[in-house]
Amino acid sequence: MIKIMHQKPRILISNDDGIHAAGLKVLEDIASSMTDDIWIVAPEWEQSGAAHSLSIGRPLRFRELGPKRYTVNGTPTDCVMIAVNKLMTECRPDLMLSGVNHGANLGEDVTYSGTVAAAMEATLLGIPAIALSQSLLTDHENAYDPARHYGPLLVKKLISQTWPRHVLININFPDISVDKIQGARVVRQGLRNINDNLVKWKDPHGKPFFWIGGNRDDSPTEEETDLEAIHQGAISITPLHLDLTHHSTLETLKLAFI
Repeated sequence: MIKIMHQKPRILISNDDGIHAAGLKVLEDIASSMTDDIWIVAPEWEQSGAAHSLSIGRPLRFRELGPKRYTVNGTPTDCVMIAVNKLMTECRPDLMLSGVNHGANLGEDVTYSGTVAAAMEATLLGIPAIALSQSLLTDHENAYDPARHYGPLLVKKLISQTWPRHVLININFPDISVDKIQGARVVRQGLRNINDNLVKWKDPHGKPFFWIGGNRDDSPTEEETDLEAIHQGAISITPLHLDLTHHSTLETLKLAFI
């Protein structure tokens, strides 16, 4: 079981939108409400959809941009691995925060998300981790207000709790004004009605290509899920387990292979 005991924890921050992303600054503000011991190690450029990928076919380089602030020419997973195993060997983080992602990470998004993957890598390394994402129906001036307003309270409350090893927390904020948010709900991961979001087009030479679009259907298919919570204007909080084993099927198959 994991519980953070320090009053001012050492916090590692990363994301998948890149070192200059607006959501990273929001996350830095959230972390600053708890401590001044903040390390930032984020990708040099956007890595959305990178999932839990590693850069194994090329060299990884990091640049120091300032005190405790680095960028890596790799994936979110690369960033966390380098941060914990190389940059912070004498000062291991007590907590890892990932985000705030530009767009929600709901349902099956967690399998694609670089934001969740950064938190996943920290969890594998034994560090409590929380991924934060801001749902964005359209870009607007106050887009990150829900995360900025509620993020500090939720993170502080979460780290006051105890949760099992190999579990990370996934938070999503709805894209509505702060005064209209319907509280925070602890819910399970949902599943969308999967639709075709591939756009077919032609390049200037007339050759066809496909582009993965963003027209995903976020309508909830079941109750008490992250999709339903966001759809109803609430913040979703979902514990995710790294053990992907389906245990009831495991027992059934054991019987079949006696």
